[in-house]
Amino acid sequence: MYIADTKTWYLERWVRLIGGFFTLGSLLLGYFVHPGWFIFTGFVGSMLMIFALTGFCPMSIILHALGARERCKC
Repeated sequence: MYIADTKTWYLERWVRLIGGFFTLGSLLLGYFVHPGWFIFTGFVGSMLMIFALTGFCPMSIILHALGARERCKC
């Protein structure tokens, strides 16, 4: 069983946290406000997949500029 290190807040952990908030928030908005918000849910999911496959993520660029650092500089 793999358990991620929770002692520090590194860039990849921030991306997952914000992606989770965006996904849950857009699902709630899509259900209670307007179904058009589900498009945002799809966008967040696709960006998470692109980040996993290519390493490119606009949110990681923003977080890095704000001072978040990578877990491993391998």
